[in-house]
Amino acid sequence: MIYSIVSRLPPSIDGIGDYALNLARQLRKDFNVQTHFIVGYPEWNGELEIEGFSISQVLDSDSNQLTTLLVGDSPSSVLLHYVGYGYAKRGCPIWLIEGLQRWKSLYPQRSLITMFHEVFTSGTPPWTSSFWLSPLQKNLVFRLSQLSDSCITNNQNYADTLIKLSNGKHPQIRVLPVFSNIGEPRLLLPLSKRSKQLILFGLVPQRIRAYQQCKETLVDVCQSLGIQEILDLGTPTGKTPPVIGNVPILELGQQPSAKISDIMKNSIAGFLSYNPNFLGKSGVFAAYCAHRLIPINAKSNNSLANEIKEGENYWVPSKNSVKDIKMLQLIADNAHAWYSDHNLSIQSKKFFEIFQQLNLQ
Repeated sequence: MIYSIVSRLPPSIDGIGDYALNLARQLRKDFNVQTHFIVGYPEWNGELEIEGFSISQVLDSDSNQLTTLLVGDSPSSVLLHYVGYGYAKRGCPIWLIEGLQRWKSLYPQRSLITMFHEVFTSGTPPWTSSFWLSPLQKNLVFRLSQLSDSCITNNQNYADTLIKLSNGKHPQIRVLPVFSNIGEPRLLLPLSKRSKQLILFGLVPQRIRAYQQCKETLVDVCQSLGIQEILDLGTPTGKTPPVIGNVPILELGQQPSAKISDIMKNSIAGFLSYNPNFLGKSGVFAAYCAHRLIPINAKSNNSLANEIKEGENYWVPSKNSVKDIKMLQLIADNAHAWYSDHNLSIQSKKFFEIFQQLNLQ
């Protein structure tokens, strides 16, 4: 039995919660590892069981209650899915770190594995609260790195930061780009046999930015690929235009994962506007790659973060001329191959190996 601490779970719409649930499913399926979830966001409202996994909740962000929950059955391993803003509105979950610190002092032989989905904010303007709270966020990440027996993250930049912050405790940090939260279909048609559909998927702010800031790019993409329809997937934005150029936009709203997967399997491309240095932590990018779509990113960068290469694993229309179908298929194939090296099954095995290694020490 492992305890998995997470900010939210379904029915909340939360990528970290979906990630944690998918991982727990795969660990149970492949290794018979059972997971008990501890939800750390006090306003979360859900059942105390999901798909056979039991759930506890920390109310009122109480460190003593967290310690009590962890001490209860004394799990051999605790897996923390960390993103500061998931556990505190200002990104400073002091209660979480203090609760874990008390638990570790009581059970030093128990292992804490932290998956850093994010670290701390930086480069923000001085009129924002995150600018002034960044030092505290950084200090909490430092304390958490010292408490953790193993650290994992989804981005090499984060790994480099954690290595420096850990003061030698973690000379190496394992980097695992996120997997698709909406499935990994095995049978995928070539682009030539799919509908000329373009997918826009993700959180509301991301899709609004795409429509408002990338309109010309979207028009060019639709013309270049002969797109006949744009499919908008996710919570309705309230600001989605009816058309881009001459191409209609169909708002499909929130859909079950299986339905989203079916739609992606029959589409040729997926669009996003994301910092290329952090594509490895984008669940939207992961979903596009897992479904062998052409991942189209509005932003360009020549770096090789997470071994994701522009023009090879994703297409940037503003920098790359229109490619023929063979070249576009190659990009889709490369993206899928990159994803397959760290799919859910592979990552489940890596987490299981970490649990085993720490529990044998």
